[in-house]
Amino acid sequence: MNIYRVLPLLLLSALTHAAEPPNLVVIMADDLGYADVGFNGCSDIPTPNIDRIAKGGVVFTDAYVTYTVCAPSRAGFITGRYPQRFGFERNPAYQPNSPEIGLTRHEKTLAEALRPAGYTSALVGKWHLGAHDDYHPLKRGFDEFFGHVGGGKRYFPELLTKETTTDAKNEWDSYHTWITREFTPVKTTGYLTDEFTRESLDFIRRRAATAAPQKPFFLFLAYNAPHGPLEAPADEIAKFGHIQDEKRRTYAALISVMDRGIGQILDLLDEQKLADNTLVAFLSDNGGAVYTHGSRNTPLRGAKAEPWEGGWRVPMAARWPSMFPAGLKYAQPVSSMDIFATIAAANALQPDPQRPLDGVNLAPFVRGENADAPHQRIYLRMFDHGAFAMREGNYKIIRSKRAKNSNDEAAVQLYDLAGDVSEKRNLAATEPERVQAMRRDYEQWNTQLIAPAFEGLEARK
Repeated sequence: MNIYRVLPLLLLSALTHAAEPPNLVVIMADDLGYADVGFNGCSDIPTPNIDRIAKGGVVFTDAYVTYTVCAPSRAGFITGRYPQRFGFERNPAYQPNSPEIGLTRHEKTLAEALRPAGYTSALVGKWHLGAHDDYHPLKRGFDEFFGHVGGGKRYFPELLTKETTTDAKNEWDSYHTWITREFTPVKTTGYLTDEFTRESLDFIRRRAATAAPQKPFFLFLAYNAPHGPLEAPADEIAKFGHIQDEKRRTYAALISVMDRGIGQILDLLDEQKLADNTLVAFLSDNGGAVYTHGSRNTPLRGAKAEPWEGGWRVPMAARWPSMFPAGLKYAQPVSSMDIFATIAAANALQPDPQRPLDGVNLAPFVRGENADAPHQRIYLRMFDHGAFAMREGNYKIIRSKRAKNSNDEAAVQLYDLAGDVSEKRNLAATEPERVQAMRRDYEQWNTQLIAPAFEGLEARK
């Protein structure tokens, strides 16, 4: 039985003011730095098309994901719930023959939730929520799939030398497998980012051809760019001669090709007169991976795989002309989980009370109809590291690693992000009562969670 039911259309109108169900396009970059888009101040890598989303909609300056590495973050987005609630707190080991490693079927994906509302859903790009066929996107609500089930991929077709997912014996092997269409391996001929753009454009054209407002679509375009390995066409790299660092030049080219594809998608939505009632959201799955020596998370501290702001605060913007104001910078903390809740409200979908959404419908907040903060608190737990963080208002507590004793540097720290977004001034010693109160709130949330449910990638290294 579906855990979502469609409520009366009268309620739909009251919730969203929308005349018809909106289309949804979510574009997720992979390991993109907070400071690597124009709308967050990037000056050496132009992102004019990503910035079009920002200028035509809302920039969420304080947007968070549910984890600081790829797969748990994606699990949070696709379910609208903290993945720590259902044991998805590790990057899964690449085990296509293991039915135990992946996104539990007890949780419903956004595609599964939208299906009873008449949506056709496609995933293009990176899945990373289980390599076994039991977790395949087509078995998790998506109607179409063109991409890869593992954590990464080589970019040039001549480097994809292993035909099937089962030909790969480990994570790095999986980077060399062919792309999969539905369940069939496909030998691609172009640069991978362009292949994903082309496939997305084809999906939108085919959906537009139905010319039926009651047939909305959900496109999850999960680029693997600019995740390593740093590989880009030579002519694209040559455009960034002003960047001295060789690795950042290639990183910039990865972003540039992705940005060009995003522009083609926005142009097609305009051409097909779909833009006005299409929610387009852009975000990264986690902070920039500084170990690639390409990304930047300035002015945030830390990076991917860390609980500092640079690990889980991400660039995020959303455009929905019929519902969202244009040119707004929204500074309250929001979450990637809110995308699920926002589109669910637009379709009057009621979640299972046994598994309530942690995301919040953002529409009334960005429209000025609700002046409160969407979230009282934003949480992060990193079970294997003994690390955690919680933001409440402008204050944040953090334990960046497992503490040995109360005097250890790893003990709980306190920062006021309003005046210290770089987390340089630890206030824990001067505000112990605040630390204790926030720690109690975090521990109460922690009682709702379970331990990781499967083996992680780190265990296989």
